[in-house]
Amino acid sequence: MGKPMCRNLIRAGFDLFVTNRSVPPRAELAEAGAVPLETPAQVAARADVVIIMVADTAAVETVLLGDNGVIHALRKHSLVIDMGTTSVIQTRRFAELISEKGARYVDAPVSGGTIGAQSGSLTIMAGGSDDAYDSALPILEILGDRITHVGASGAGQVAKAANQVIVGLNIGAAAEALALAKAAGVDPARVRQALQGGFADSRILEVHGKRMVDGDYSLGARCTTQRKDMHQAIEFAATLGLDMPATSLSRELYDRLIEQGGADLDHSALFTLLDIT
Repeated sequence: MGKPMCRNLIRAGFDLFVTNRSVPPRAELAEAGAVPLETPAQVAARADVVIIMVADTAAVETVLLGDNGVIHALRKHSLVIDMGTTSVIQTRRFAELISEKGARYVDAPVSGGTIGAQSGSLTIMAGGSDDAYDSALPILEILGDRITHVGASGAGQVAKAANQVIVGLNIGAAAEALALAKAAGVDPARVRQALQGGFADSRILEVHGKRMVDGDYSLGARCTTQRKDMHQAIEFAATLGLDMPATSLSRELYDRLIEQGGADLDHSALFTLLDIT
């Protein structure tokens, strides 16, 4: 998702410095007008705003705190925006460490997948101080069209955890429903059409239901990413004394799908685990 987000910022007129663990994405964005750099620290040394869009909490920690991390070259009063899906507890720690350096931190995870990243229509859930959010907003408005300041540091990641619970469970619901139709000898495409516009309709049924009907599991969001996000939600809930039985079951289904070779398929491929025909 990072590459289309970068392109949208370049088109909006921002001077963009980019880095990535591998060279090809850097070269690709250089052709689009970005300045490629070797390390996150080099980006932090030149940029007023540092945006992080990586796969998981461990990757965020490396980008921020690693040997060549952002924190080693971060300028006072600069702004760091984490737009991935990161552990709530770790996000609060990162925000504190960045604040100790005299900079500001916003957690701004997104929903909308690759399609939303390409069109600049991501849903963005932001956490951070009012000042940090106000500074981030002009950038966030380039990347998304529904932006909510949820609360203090970590609140954006709480909202994203809730989002991923709903997404995961709704994918499971759509998969079971369409698998039921197919097993009964009824065209699941017709069933999906019949459900649209009623109480069972959803963005999941619209986008992922079509993927299930078409058997097209090319990447929007990986199964491993969906599994990781639900696991993070379950772990965070445990620190609050909250049990999440349905989410735990959905995580187990994704574990089974990944074990069967579906790790790099779109998360709508959960349907293949249930389809008996």
